[in-house]
Amino acid sequence: MLGGLMEPRRRVVIIGGGFAGLACARELAGDEGFAVTLIDRRNHHLFQPLLYQVATAALAAPDIARTLRGVLSRERNVGVVLDEIIEIDLSSREARSRELTYTYDYLVVAAGAQTSYFGNDGWAAYAIGLKSLEDAQAIRARVLSALERAEICADEDERRRLMTIVIVGGGPTGVELAGAFSDLVRRAMKSDFRRIDPAKLRIVLVEASERVLDGFAPRLSGYAADQLSHLGVEVRTGRKMVGIEAGRVWLSDGEEIEAETIIWAAGVRSSSLTENLECERDRGGRVKVERDLSLPGHPEVFAAGDVVFIEGPDGKPVPGLAPAAQQMGQHIARVLKEDLRRGRHPGAGRRGEARSRFTYLDKGIMAIIGKNSAVMQAGRLQLHGFPAWLAWLFIHVLFLIGFRNKLAVLLQWAYAYVMDKPGARVITGQKERA
Repeated sequence: MLGGLMEPRRRVVIIGGGFAGLACARELAGDEGFAVTLIDRRNHHLFQPLLYQVATAALAAPDIARTLRGVLSRERNVGVVLDEIIEIDLSSREARSRELTYTYDYLVVAAGAQTSYFGNDGWAAYAIGLKSLEDAQAIRARVLSALERAEICADEDERRRLMTIVIVGGGPTGVELAGAFSDLVRRAMKSDFRRIDPAKLRIVLVEASERVLDGFAPRLSGYAADQLSHLGVEVRTGRKMVGIEAGRVWLSDGEEIEAETIIWAAGVRSSSLTENLECERDRGGRVKVERDLSLPGHPEVFAAGDVVFIEGPDGKPVPGLAPAAQQMGQHIARVLKEDLRRGRHPGAGRRGEARSRFTYLDKGIMAIIGKNSAVMQAGRLQLHGFPAWLAWLFIHVLFLIGFRNKLAVLLQWAYAYVMDKPGARVITGQKERA
């Protein structure tokens, strides 16, 4: 209360409807002390950990996405806007798109990450990244179309090129893609063609470091490499990509591979929106923030998710994972509620009692390799094989947004597990492919 009158609601603008932005909005939902505007250039929240399953025809796009308006439809103090912020003016507290200006008391930048080609931006024309539903559907269309063309191709060399996939990057995304494509052609599509054998699809996984899943314990990394080899994936470790053009790649050891499909799963960088912020950033463009996740010198501006560089309790950078992003979004919301409760006005600095510090709770990392095979690491706990695979299934369903999505994914997985027939093998984007 101020002078007997109700204090105006504090305007909170959240840029990005990913795990961090949505978690912050949901935490503030129902608190009439805040008027929240969530802005995203897409109308849906995307469950990115399962994006590779859309790319490999295991799931359909609606199974892993839900409209932001649908998620927040009952929250009267939260509004959703379909727009793209291109500029942030910290001095005037404005976030601007090409047509509109949004004034804020608090700003939360959770704009996510984009594919990084490590300075070789020309490769983007030939190597498809995996950051959106459009990317996943483009990969699926490219692979399935290549198999269709191989079926009617009379030239053996051209058929071999059509039936080759190169995946750049041996992290969780690359490993999961490689394993899923192997499962797709060796089990689900083994009887679908008459002139070609889908099991002869060549999958080459290229990793610059000495082992795949470099962030995992060596024992789990070795297990993953062995499983991939068992699935027929050709694993190339310790080799960098030095050249990419249409239908062809070159590795640092001089090997040349002809491939119709080239997928880039090697690197990400922060959203270009962070370049507009006056603060220190790391080489990937991630913002270096205070311990409460606010920008240095701007206590009213916060960053969360893939745009943030901050160290965890172990001194290592907090990873760009969904649980970490959710924890950041929830923490920021709690800080804003603390400010309101203590009468601390936005931008008033850090006088008085200090804000709560963000502490990352590491819930572990995991990657699925194929049917009944995965790896999981959480502290000292290390699992591989069927137990890790079950844990992977349970945790990913648990994190999905909405009952419909959980049910749809469970039914799709159950059907595919029993019948070995994923049902999302429809080719779209024919004009783009041509």
